[in-house]
Amino acid sequence: MDWRSVNFDWNHARAFLVTAQEGSLSAAARVLGVAQPTLGRQVAALERELEVALFERYGRGLELTPTGSSLLAHVRSMADAANQLSLQAAGQSEAVEGRVCVSATDSMAAYSLPPILCDLRQAYPKITVELLATNTLSDLRRREADIALRVAEPTQPDLIARRLKDFEAYLYATPDYLHRHCAGNRLTDLASCAFIGFEDNTELIKEFNSRGLKVSIDNFCLITANHIVHWELVKAGMGVGIMMSDIGDAEPSVVRACDDFQPYVGAVWLVSHRELRHTRRVKSVFDFLADRFKP
Repeated sequence: MDWRSVNFDWNHARAFLVTAQEGSLSAAARVLGVAQPTLGRQVAALERELEVALFERYGRGLELTPTGSSLLAHVRSMADAANQLSLQAAGQSEAVEGRVCVSATDSMAAYSLPPILCDLRQAYPKITVELLATNTLSDLRRREADIALRVAEPTQPDLIARRLKDFEAYLYATPDYLHRHCAGNRLTDLASCAFIGFEDNTELIKEFNSRGLKVSIDNFCLITANHIVHWELVKAGMGVGIMMSDIGDAEPSVVRACDDFQPYVGAVWLVSHRELRHTRRVKSVFDFLADRFKP
């Protein structure tokens, strides 16, 4: 290989890749944690190094040129290789100290993990946990997180997973709300109630209807993508909402909304990248969480 032909800086290529993925310099700068002018200079530097135009400006946005589009796949391959290098190197670390990023749903992050992380801090005081509360699946292969708590079984072959526990989710509301708006304690009695919904309630409505609870989009008085906000609205008496039973049953301000609701069932999975499980600090956190989530 003629190394003299590689005449560009990887940091500049990374700036190009993230800008292409995010669609603007401002969004890419936020992702990379750099100033927008700095990122703009890096992209411009790569264009000079390669002697090509990568983007065309349209208003405040950017659009890839044909050359930029053709080069993007190569830069993605470079980023994947860099991630694999980082994973492999991290997997050789023996120190039980440093940063470990744990991804979890916002409700688990707020209601289930705090006491566990307090105990983890006592056991491993030199480990810094970054808690990523998100309801989207973090890409562990791209190091968006080291460990993830998920409610769906992973399918990627390079991830390892442990099924921690099964869960049930029920409908909840405050007693006062049910007294004022519900004629009885059966599922069908909830048809006149208001529901706290999520971003897309199409499947939820179909599921309710299939169970005999005839509701429509008009029943959903409030919609939020954040499960913590969803739960707080239920606790405030705004309507009926859904929560895992270990969280819902422990909340004194609410009750199960009816007696004959068949719960939604699922499982909590603990997931990590295969390489990172050989890093002592990641393995220590992984094993600690697995032990604490035992049913």
